[in-house]
Amino acid sequence: MRPTERHKTEHIGWIRAAVLGANDGLISTSSLVVGVAAAQTGRDPVLLAALAGLVAGALSMAAGEYVSVSSQADTEEADLAQERMELGSSLEAEQAELAEIYVARGLDADLAAKVAAQLMAVDALGAHSRDELGLSEGSRARPIQAAFSSAAAFVCGAAAPLLLVLFVPLGYLTEAVFGGSLVLLVVLGGLAAHLGGASLTKGAFRVAFWGVVAMGCTALVGKMFGTVV
Repeated sequence: MRPTERHKTEHIGWIRAAVLGANDGLISTSSLVVGVAAAQTGRDPVLLAALAGLVAGALSMAAGEYVSVSSQADTEEADLAQERMELGSSLEAEQAELAEIYVARGLDADLAAKVAAQLMAVDALGAHSRDELGLSEGSRARPIQAAFSSAAAFVCGAAAPLLLVLFVPLGYLTEAVFGGSLVLLVVLGGLAAHLGGASLTKGAFRVAFWGVVAMGCTALVGKMFGTVV
């Protein structure tokens, strides 16, 4: 049996959407909670802000991912449509073009011509999609998948500060949200780095750093303008 190889790039699509969604949900909702808590003395306004941030953020992430990835999918489909047209009108020229690609990659001209002919005999569009356009099944844009992944990840990230608002005494809420979010950001950053084959320390640090910056700035705004709000 042929051994099955697993590569990090196989996960890149859902890792990007999931990590972005979870980080955004955790950072934005925690920052919102910290900022409102710094300006309010009651729990209800903070809870309402956290819940509104969760719902609005999840929908925004889903819509943004869907539009963005749909644009990518449209571009891919346009390129494939062009290839279908070219294959239908000038098959020999397309085969010669494919052979030139293989020559550029190191094959001699005769072997490149044979490889191109055999691959196109099996699946001409697939050969050009893969070797000319650089598209593969694992890297194709999937708007619906990206939208749901991002929204679900955002909700998971935002759920942590929302639960803290519900159960932590208001006097300790800011510290609890700040500390809890920081720990979760380190875990998320390290997990994303591990799945992507990168440095755990570097991945955890960059996520935690920008999370601290976001929460710190929002808390400062709440302190400065709380009486005005």
